[in-house]
Amino acid sequence: MHQTLSSITLLGSLSLMLIGCDNTTEVTREVSASAYTIAESETKKGNVGLAAWGDQLEPDMKAIAVSRDLIKAGLTHETEVRIEGLPGTYLVLDKMNKRWTDHIDILMEDPQAARSWGRQGVTISWEVPAE
Repeated sequence: MHQTLSSITLLGSLSLMLIGCDNTTEVTREVSASAYTIAESETKKGNVGLAAWGDQLEPDMKAIAVSRDLIKAGLTHETEVRIEGLPGTYLVLDKMNKRWTDHIDILMEDPQAARSWGRQGVTISWEVPAE
């Protein structure tokens, strides 16, 4: 009986380990972060809120724009990103001008909050498929 119970416990542990495997790796990176709103002065003229990948941004969305070097690092369109110090996850829905590197721009609803955020260093993390 003891041997059977140990076998069942071992099989149960292996099952939990296999169920927990999702074949992804978490990437963490320090970046500079600023904030923006969907005001026409901060987005595409004539197409307020139209993001670079064609998504229509809304003020209450949890979205970020990323510098193009971060896209090459795996922060591609619709990747979920955690930003240390901010609740929830954000979606990559926009990309920044080529002049930026190691930078994200966080979409905020309130222009005053965006100005108050300023520019600061943050730690971000996201999942990429394991190779």
